[in-house]
Amino acid sequence: MNFQNTLEFAKQLDKKDELKHFREMFYIPMMFGKECIYFTGNSLGLQPKRTQDYVVDELEDWASLGVEGHLHARNPWLPYHEVFPRQLSKIVGCKENEVVVMNSLTVNLHLLLVTFYRPSKERYKIICEAKAFPSDQYAFETQARYHACLPDRQGFDPDEAVIEVNPREGEHTVRTEDIIAVIKQHGDSVAVVLFGGVNYYTGQLFDLNAITEAAHSVGAYAGFDLAHAAGNVELRLHDWNVDFACWCSYKYLNSGPGGVGGIYIHEKHAANAELPRFAGWWGYTKATRFKMEKGFEAMPTAEGWQLSNAPILAMAAHKAALDVFDEAGMDELHKKRKWLSGYLHFVLNDINSSQNEKLIEIITPANENERGCQVSMLMLKNGKDIFTELTARGVIADWREPNVIRVAPVPLYNSFEDIYRFGCIVNELIS
Repeated sequence: MNFQNTLEFAKQLDKKDELKHFREMFYIPMMFGKECIYFTGNSLGLQPKRTQDYVVDELEDWASLGVEGHLHARNPWLPYHEVFPRQLSKIVGCKENEVVVMNSLTVNLHLLLVTFYRPSKERYKIICEAKAFPSDQYAFETQARYHACLPDRQGFDPDEAVIEVNPREGEHTVRTEDIIAVIKQHGDSVAVVLFGGVNYYTGQLFDLNAITEAAHSVGAYAGFDLAHAAGNVELRLHDWNVDFACWCSYKYLNSGPGGVGGIYIHEKHAANAELPRFAGWWGYTKATRFKMEKGFEAMPTAEGWQLSNAPILAMAAHKAALDVFDEAGMDELHKKRKWLSGYLHFVLNDINSSQNEKLIEIITPANENERGCQVSMLMLKNGKDIFTELTARGVIADWREPNVIRVAPVPLYNSFEDIYRFGCIVNELIS
C-alpha cells in the first residue's frame, strides 16, 4: 500500500481496522481534558477496563471465604495459574507444558541461569548483545562472579566471561551474521547465548531462530529475555528449539505495573527432573505436594521451576489482560502491528524529507520482520527539548539517554490517527 501523510488517509485505515473496537476496552490516560497520544506500551501497557472487576472478584472471595478461597473461590486459587499455559502458548509459540507464570522477570532470569549456566573452566562464556537492558547485564555479571566465588570453580571475570556483540561502525543495529560469527569465534568456550528478543533501545527484533541454531552448533544453550517481545512480535519458541526464555507482563501484555512474569523451557529440558534448579514447594509433584516430605520431586513440566504459590491479585490482572489477547487473536494483532509501525516510519520519513536538514534518524530497522511495535527516533538536534514539548502537547512517549525518543503504537489500543496527529506535532516542533 502507498501510505499518505494525511488525516483523511489515517481515518480510512482506522475505519478498515478490524481491531479498532478493542481501544474501547482500555483506559486511555487524559491530558488537558482529552485523551493523550499514548505511545509507551513498550514500557507500561494500558489498563484493560475489565481488570478492576477481575481483581475485585478475588478481593470479594478473600473477604467472604478466607482460606477456603483456595478451593471454593469463583476461580479457585490453588490451581489458578493453570489457565495461563493455554493462553501464553499462543503468544510465545510453545506447548502448554513448556510455560508457566511466576515471579518477576529478573528473578526468573536468575532462576533459569541456575539451570542453564553451569560454567566450567573450558566453557564459561555468555554471549549477548551490546546495550542489553541493564537488568540482563547485571544478571550476567553477577552470575559470572557468583560462580567465581565457589571453591571448586575457576574465577570468572565478567569482562572476560560476558561477550557483547556490537553494531558495526556507523550502524545502530547488530547484523545477524555478526552475531553468528562471534558465536563461532568463541566456539567451545560458550556456555549460554542470551539475547533480548527485541532490543529495548533500538527496537531491533533479533533472528531468534538463527541465533538458537548458532548456539547449538557450538554446544551452547540458547535463551532469550522476551520483555520487549512477548505480546509484541511473532514467536515460535518450541519450533525454533529455543532452550529457555523469560518475560515480564507489564509492557505489551498489559498486566499492570510490576505484573507477574513468565518462563518458557523447551519440553526436552522441562521433562528432565534431574536438571539442577533452586526448588520451591509449588514446583513439587502435585499429587504428593501436601504431604510436605523431604526430598524435592520436580514436576516434569515448566511448572517444576515454580517456587511459591500464586500471587492471586497480580494473576487476576494478568488474566484480564490475556483474555483480551484471546479475543483479538495473535494473527490479527501481528498484522495491525506491522501496519502501525510501517505507517509511523513513513510519517517520520515524510517529515524528514520536508526539512532543510535531517533532524531525525530512525534507528529501528525498516524491515517489518526485524522490528516490533517500537520505533526509536535518534534526535540530531534539540532532542530533549522536543521530548519535553511533546509531553506538554499531550504525547506520552519515552526518553532514553543520550538522545533517543522511543514511541510504540500498540495494535490493541492505538490508532492510525494517533500516528498522524503525533507526526503533526513533531513536524511543528522541529520546523
